[in-house]
Amino acid sequence: MVYYRIAVVTMSKPSFFRADQSISADRTSSVGGASSSRRRDLVFVVNPQGANGRTGKEWKKLLPYLRSRLGSDCNICESLTSGPCHAIDITREAISEGADAVIAVGGDGTLHEVVNGFFWGGKPVSSHEPEVTHTTALGLIPLGTGSDFARTFRWKNDPCEAIDRIAKGLRSQIDVGVIIGGNEDSHYFLNVADSHLSAKAGYFASRYKRFGNLCYVIGALQAFFGHHNQDLKIKVNEGEWEVYSNVTALCIGNAKFFGGGMKITPNADPSSGNFEVVILQDFKWYDFILKLHKLYNGTHLSVKNVLSRSVRSIEVEELEGGSSSIYVQSDGEFLGFLPRKFVVLPGAIEMIQ
Repeated sequence: MVYYRIAVVTMSKPSFFRADQSISADRTSSVGGASSSRRRDLVFVVNPQGANGRTGKEWKKLLPYLRSRLGSDCNICESLTSGPCHAIDITREAISEGADAVIAVGGDGTLHEVVNGFFWGGKPVSSHEPEVTHTTALGLIPLGTGSDFARTFRWKNDPCEAIDRIAKGLRSQIDVGVIIGGNEDSHYFLNVADSHLSAKAGYFASRYKRFGNLCYVIGALQAFFGHHNQDLKIKVNEGEWEVYSNVTALCIGNAKFFGGGMKITPNADPSSGNFEVVILQDFKWYDFILKLHKLYNGTHLSVKNVLSRSVRSIEVEELEGGSSSIYVQSDGEFLGFLPRKFVVLPGAIEMIQ
């Protein structure tokens, strides 16, 4: 993994924050239990290339409102990402230096990297920093292509409304999913992880982000070429292995939406301590056309060959074993192929809501 670092002006700790970027915030004691007299340290992680460059342009337009709304009680660090995984590096550094909040500015991809930055070596970054006495919260200003995670909370795609939430600073604990397996370290997700056709569609959709939400339709069409439903072995909550035949897609929801507004796991709740797992079996290409409206409005659970269950953990393998070609992704990020294990971490992050 390659990290890109940005230059910062060194001050008294936390050094991540620059005096010339300080702008005020509403006084509140709800963020991390901080007293109203202490300046809050906020790190805004911005992907300027998100949504084909729209995120960077919108962020510049947003800055005057940010200044006027937040006031004089905050230290603000504006950190622009310069490549893949940079947001992870920024987030880890900010937490290590005692930031009160790290705010992802962009789409689900930026949010996904920031969430992964909350962890290091299989543990929360904060557990490596015993001198840090307060918890760093996660914030979100949705400015991306899909912004699916924000839909679960019924947040409008309105950055000014997001800044108002940040100013109030109210927190609640939310669950995080962790994906174990493959040749990589543990990987974390906040929204939805999925496998097989839907993951393959997401993989192709990432190539067409310049077309906005239409990229998901293009990706799905491309994924159908050469697709075959597969038998999978599944183990739930450390129980016995079960065989599910002709699986088209398997979706593991910590939240409700993916694919640009598809309500794939409609009963998922990121504060429940459980995933909702939805399995589509023996779907043909025309099933998606005929039932697409149900997938988007979340009424597909009543459809034949759609299964749903609440789980704390789930392991998924290809039945035949050997080298797998079944795609896995989380929050729109391609993670390789089966087998994988997915585990919920209850209340692992505090989020500004």
